[in-house]
Amino acid sequence: MRKLISIMISVTLTLLLVGGTAWAGKPSVGFVYVGPVGDGGWTHAHDLGRKALEAAGHETSYVESVPEGDSERVIRKMARKHDIVFTTSFGYMDPTLKVAKQYPDKTFLHCSGFKQGKNMGNYFGRMYQAKYLAAMIGAGMSKKGRIGIVGSQPIPEIIRHINAITLGAQQVNPNIEVEVLWINSWFDPAKESDAAQALIDNGADVIVTMADSAATVQTSKKNGVYAIGNDTDMAIYGKEAHLTAAVWNWDVYYLAAVKAVENGTWKPGSDWWGLDSGIVGLTSFHPDVPQALIVQMNREKGRILSGATDVFDHGFTKQDGTRVTKALSDGEMLGMSYYVKGIISKAPSS
Repeated sequence: MRKLISIMISVTLTLLLVGGTAWAGKPSVGFVYVGPVGDGGWTHAHDLGRKALEAAGHETSYVESVPEGDSERVIRKMARKHDIVFTTSFGYMDPTLKVAKQYPDKTFLHCSGFKQGKNMGNYFGRMYQAKYLAAMIGAGMSKKGRIGIVGSQPIPEIIRHINAITLGAQQVNPNIEVEVLWINSWFDPAKESDAAQALIDNGADVIVTMADSAATVQTSKKNGVYAIGNDTDMAIYGKEAHLTAAVWNWDVYYLAAVKAVENGTWKPGSDWWGLDSGIVGLTSFHPDVPQALIVQMNREKGRILSGATDVFDHGFTKQDGTRVTKALSDGEMLGMSYYVKGIISKAPSS
């Protein structure tokens, strides 16, 4: 699906490079979604970006809940209808590349992959930065010193986010314990709820979800514990529990990318934008969160925004005791398969 493999992406703002010719009008845009637009998470976040394009005057359409096996057909259908096609799941990468070769006059952008073509680029965001900051809030609000994480798919992207959460929590409480339970799915509200309940039963009083529905927030509310949302603001599903959420602001990227195509300045490449671009961020905080904790988090946020540091620059210890002292490269982050110290669960690759 959204798997990011162990390669070094040349992270450049390719939208600024001179490419094709300018459009006479506004290009139309199609989206292919892996989940339902009402999932409350990943796909909902992308659809908010699509709506921003509509508000800017672009004709758009989407197809939701597209299985990987059927994605080539759907992408081809979108290519016939639209000038630009965004495919928003890792599993769509090869089908996107295949269709892009068949429609050289159209522009294709694939989310979270790594392959490119003459008319195909890829894009993602440094969500690990927002997860790190959200975890500082979570650790500060945990009375038991234990955070539970509902894991979606055990791939490098999600493992990277889990490690970022742990390192962020340790900035506030060096002795925090983190437990992870995997559901092996992006979207399964029943499994998400069951995993959250198990984590709560095991002693966690702050639950973080990596999955796409709001079931974890709802289960946390029912149990009187806090939760951190995923991909979009999930407070409406349980404001009593919702501390904050690490969210995608896809409008930032979609508006810029489509404008570049429209202006004739787009060129295929790999974009991995960070907190400073606004593509990722945090929602407002629960009223219980003390101002001193917000100040502490904002101090660390400022260091990331200034470029003084990044999440995996501090030096850390792996779960197996190996000490990492140098800052990780993008390639090392993209291929992450181990847990950091502080996670009490066994890593999926071990």
